[in-house]
Amino acid sequence: MFKGLEHTAIASPNPEKLANWYVDHLEFRINFTYAGNYFVRAKDGSMLEIIPSEGERAAQKMKDEGIRHLAIDVDDFDAALAHLKAKGVQFYTEPFETQGNRLVFFADGDGNYLHLIKRPQPLP
Repeated sequence: MFKGLEHTAIASPNPEKLANWYVDHLEFRINFTYAGNYFVRAKDGSMLEIIPSEGERAAQKMKDEGIRHLAIDVDDFDAALAHLKAKGVQFYTEPFETQGNRLVFFADGDGNYLHLIKRPQPLP
């Protein structure tokens, strides 16, 4: 009956600008727009919907309650990290390894938490 997550929504004060950030930095493509909303699709088919925000953004910390980050799967961790550094992306951590996985936390164009991940083996 339930097939999985079709998309995740992010509210932004400038949805078009943030959608283009995902295009320019993470190789997503804008695949659908309507009424100021932008859908962006990654190479693996996963999607984000970027919607107009209302009001001011609350302060956030890495482990506040609720959804905390989006993990970006990469084929080549070092190349992806170098690409983001060359684009001037803000990093929250230095790259690190845990349980054989390579990770680094960084910000999207609106300051939302993302992280690169390279797993030696996909999760079951």
